[in-house]
Amino acid sequence: MQVGEVMHRTTVAVQPGTLVVEAARMMLAHRVSGLPVLDADGRLVGMVSEGDLLRRAELGTDGKPAGWLRGLLLPSSVAADYVTTHSRHVSGVMTHHPVFVAPDTELEEVAELMLRKHLKRLPVLRGGVLVGVVSRADLLRLLARKMTKTPQDTSDAAIGDYIKTEMSHARWVPRSGVKIAVQDQVVRLEGTIFSEDERQAVLVIAENAPGVKAVRDHLVFVDPGSGMAFAGDAN
Repeated sequence: MQVGEVMHRTTVAVQPGTLVVEAARMMLAHRVSGLPVLDADGRLVGMVSEGDLLRRAELGTDGKPAGWLRGLLLPSSVAADYVTTHSRHVSGVMTHHPVFVAPDTELEEVAELMLRKHLKRLPVLRGGVLVGVVSRADLLRLLARKMTKTPQDTSDAAIGDYIKTEMSHARWVPRSGVKIAVQDQVVRLEGTIFSEDERQAVLVIAENAPGVKAVRDHLVFVDPGSGMAFAGDAN
């Protein structure tokens, strides 16, 4: 699935000359964590986010004044910090050269970008022009729709085949083997596993099989260190 299928096309944006207080009010009013910053020609020049406003003199979160040595050796850095914590305009606090994606970017790439760079929102550009914004919330809404989608009736054989196929692709599957029985769309799992992580992973595969109504855990966990065996929760 691609960004264009889930992004918000109606976006709220600000300009570099917008007052910081107005940007903050807009984020609160529209319940967003960040805003694109556009120049007079509508080109993206930055992003301003909640995180950009965490260090502010008004909140007393601007940190300790720079020591004399840093001020002497790195005066431009100290000056830049002061602008960020005291500027009244978005241009002084925004993130320049923001990361962006295109409408045809795959959602897998978007999720990886958000996780790797700790981003909540990404502007979407087509030919250099802002056409939307995709956020973590958009991905969560998609996830919720997919997880609550009512599956069509599936035969017991199809459920069993799905589980076996998924397990055949997993390197962590217990070497001792797991027996799978399906009756009336209820899965029964039997066999020996050697870690609780393996148990949980096998249960997740079974629970995700389309059409499954319930999973009965009869797997036996054998502790490799002590040799003690622990039965699963078959409720």
